Amino acid sequence: MLAAIKTYNDKRFLSIFFFGVSSGFPWIMIGSVLSAWLKDEGLSRSAIGLFGMIFATYSFNFLWSPLVDKLKPPMLGQRRGWIFAMQSLIVMCCLTMSLLRAESDLYYVALVGLFIAIASATQDIAIDGFRIDTIAENDRDGMSAASSVATAGWWTGYGGLGAIPFFLADMTTWTWPSMYLLLAGFMLLLMLATLFTQEPIVDREALLDRVSHKQSTQSSLGYWLKSTLVTPFAEFFSRNGVKLAASFLLFIFLFKIGEAFLGRMSIVFYKEVGFSNSDIATYSKLLNWWVTILFSILGGIVNIRYGIYKGLMIAGIAMAASNLLFAVIAQTGPSTSLLAVTVIVDGFTGAWSTVAMVAFISLLCNRAFSATQYALMASLSVAGRTLVASSSGLFVDALDGNWSLFFVCTALMVIPSLCFLYSIREDIKKVECSNN
Repeated sequence: MLAAIKTYNDKRFLSIFFFGVSSGFPWIMIGSVLSAWLKDEGLSRSAIGLFGMIFATYSFNFLWSPLVDKLKPPMLGQRRGWIFAMQSLIVMCCLTMSLLRAESDLYYVALVGLFIAIASATQDIAIDGFRIDTIAENDRDGMSAASSVATAGWWTGYGGLGAIPFFLADMTTWTWPSMYLLLAGFMLLLMLATLFTQEPIVDREALLDRVSHKQSTQSSLGYWLKSTLVTPFAEFFSRNGVKLAASFLLFIFLFKIGEAFLGRMSIVFYKEVGFSNSDIATYSKLLNWWVTILFSILGGIVNIRYGIYKGLMIAGIAMAASNLLFAVIAQTGPSTSLLAVTVIVDGFTGAWSTVAMVAFISLLCNRAFSATQYALMASLSVAGRTLVASSSGLFVDALDGNWSLFFVCTALMVIPSLCFLYSIREDIKKVECSNN
């Protein structure tokens, strides 16, 4: 265990942490803040849930991920160049959002939200590639530690920085559109961190030559298109076999569907039950932030010590239990003490499951196509919360606003993924052993 803790003594993890912050922060812009804004404007649950369709961008970013792996920006390097460019675009979108009004500019609010999602999803491709490129090949322990640090960073952006708008919302001088000026300012600070980060050194062309050989009759354009758009995906299936590769992808898709349904409606639920904006900021954001950081690090240590399979199984069981606690809140009303307990359990499950999943996906990637292959698998991981979970508002309405039954259903959604996880446990252990 002491050796596992020493794994974190690496200054490279600081850069991974800040990039995690930058990855989680846009979810506030198009998630919590936007949902609260629309709820205060009187939009229905169904409408707010459908607004979540802009998150579908994260499910399709693998389509352009080969370009992020292949095209090198003129400044800052392969990974930092893309990250900085997307951060700049997010800042401009936030400035635009601050000029809009939901009651009269709803179409443009959705459109700018979509642009933020596209920029954020593209930034994530480069950030995930940066993390994988930074850690030495076949360093399973380092990858688990990096995954936990990235998760802690993500929740710092989503929970830590995300609490500030909700505190300010209770002040009469702040409106939801003006919040986006503040969000733009935070992203500018994260851009400074990008400038001071060291670009990982990876000879991507040499790695590509190992798995993609140009035929003498093949044109330069044909080779470029094949190596950019086809080879990354073909290599993943050929290395693992079609059946096992499909099994991995199916498990990744199923694992967080229940959590996704809960997360999409959480802000709406808090407001309908009777919690104030300050309550949401204190418990759902700040408390959840610290709990997640703690369990992200502990989750990384457990993965290093006991393996990724056990980490995923423990997280899945706890995930179902935490969803049931939300059902209890729906029955008891706005109890802050019960909310605190629920947030602690939910933070544990969210952190633990994310760390294990990120480490698992990272180990499945070939370093020659790190950003592309990670984007393919990560897009499936968020597909539940972006595509399927966008109907969560319709689901609650179909239940006549029965929040308790809704949360019980989200707990039951976890069971199929745990059964599937158990069935592929030996294959997961083989992947871990092959990367030691």
